[in-house]
Amino acid sequence: MPLVGFGTYLLSDQETMDLTIKTAYEAGYRLFDTAQFYRNEDFLGQSLVNLQIPRDEVFITSKVAEFSQGYDLTIAGVEDSLKRLKSDYIDLMLVHWPIQSEFFDTWRALEKLKQDGKVKSIGVSNYQQIHLQFLATQAKEMPAVNQVERHPYLTNQPLVKYDKQENIVTQAWSPLGRGVVLDNPMIKKIAAHHDKTIAQVILRWQIQQGVAIIPKSKTPERIKENIDIFDFELAEDEMGMIDLLNKNQRTGNEPELVYELGRQY
Repeated sequence: MPLVGFGTYLLSDQETMDLTIKTAYEAGYRLFDTAQFYRNEDFLGQSLVNLQIPRDEVFITSKVAEFSQGYDLTIAGVEDSLKRLKSDYIDLMLVHWPIQSEFFDTWRALEKLKQDGKVKSIGVSNYQQIHLQFLATQAKEMPAVNQVERHPYLTNQPLVKYDKQENIVTQAWSPLGRGVVLDNPMIKKIAAHHDKTIAQVILRWQIQQGVAIIPKSKTPERIKENIDIFDFELAEDEMGMIDLLNKNQRTGNEPELVYELGRQY
């Protein structure tokens, strides 16, 4: 799985999808992240056709929506995703949110889909440590990836550490905190020192901690900027200073139906 991917959330028409995927692909992105809930899997699939991008050159991630969870619905939902994406397989399929009533059945369905070759890898999104520990009581295999909100104001360090111990890749959605950290004066100073943007410093901080990222943008300059992070390195003290910015500030809203086992905020 590529360490840097491209998020397609809010890309809601074919023309915009074509333009952004073309820009992202030419800039070097090879992972494209979508979801049933985004209602744009069909646009992404068509973009790959329109742009004549070979399927085996890209890594596609999608996610099982809340309304598609449960054993039978998950199977049917992934089959629908495959049709929309115009593909015989999905590289990584995630459970978008943990749902109490369908918690184990949804995962069991993903295990079956992987066994059948419909998906190459399976994982979860928005799972906390307690969810992963509970899943382990019945799962035949554990998630390859845990995609969670993570940025300097929400570092999620205990979860990142736990994922690493369990050989689960942490992948950050909203890796730039939906813009809330882009005016931070300390990160601005670090960025000036490296002749980079604040966004590039934040994304570099993520990958130096072994966290995969899926930044998103409709702006060509920012799309290119967000992957141009491999020609510099943050010093240990710079990494530590960014770590200290954590204030457990979430920028996303969680559905009311998320699985509430032991969750505390």
